[in-house]
Amino acid sequence: MTTKELVEQIRTKKSFLCIGLDVDLKKIPSHLLKEEDPIFSFNKAIVDATHHLAVAYKPNIAFYEAYGLKGWQALGKTIAYINKQYPEIFTIADAKRGDIGNTSTMYAKAFFEDLNFDSVTIAPYMGRDSVEPFLEFKDKHTILLALTSNAGAFDFQTKEVNGKPLYQQVLETSKTYKNAENLMYVVGATKAEYLKEIRQIIPDNFLLVPGVGAQGGSLEEVCKYGMTKDVGLLINSSRGIIYASNETDFAQKAAEKAEALQQQMAEFL
Repeated sequence: MTTKELVEQIRTKKSFLCIGLDVDLKKIPSHLLKEEDPIFSFNKAIVDATHHLAVAYKPNIAFYEAYGLKGWQALGKTIAYINKQYPEIFTIADAKRGDIGNTSTMYAKAFFEDLNFDSVTIAPYMGRDSVEPFLEFKDKHTILLALTSNAGAFDFQTKEVNGKPLYQQVLETSKTYKNAENLMYVVGATKAEYLKEIRQIIPDNFLLVPGVGAQGGSLEEVCKYGMTKDVGLLINSSRGIIYASNETDFAQKAAEKAEALQQQMAEFL
């Protein structure tokens, strides 16, 4: 998917909502556990109920790997279903990969070619040759972890190195990578006060913003400092939407939560 197509979808739906599909079998409605593939059944119901409200879905790969082969198969079925039924939806493999060049190439092939995701999250710590293999794929996007929403982000990301916070150096250096136009960045909603400085470094790139809702991030603050002329934001909500109910009405309740966020986003647009 091209960035232009993503922007068009945002304008059409009046939404920049990304729904995280972080499936925990201990949290999904118990009646689904009787299904042949409860993970896929849960995801399909959520997607069918919310596709008109969301512009992206983001499975956290760890929640599938934890269930072994069955989990990986459920992930493949989920992405294949979204790509076939709702091809306008932007898909994000929240995998947080990043390794030496030939290994990164294989990770990229797994998510971009085999599973056919539109994007994948990448840890930048190992530098240029761990990131650029992902950037080689046409109309695919690499989402670099820049400033995350967790408390431990302050351990390294905001520490000054040669007089400048490390996350700023990550942003500046990444702009020199080959095919850097395919980069997006993760910036946590709980770090909204940093967005003004971040936008001075990367004024136009899309930001994937977790942390609104359960983690306490402010949608208003994120939009105030992070929105661009092409919106430039994907706001992720996971638990607050997909686990709105653990009864048979779970998909309907998820849609209600998603619509509430979408309506707020429409106001900012």
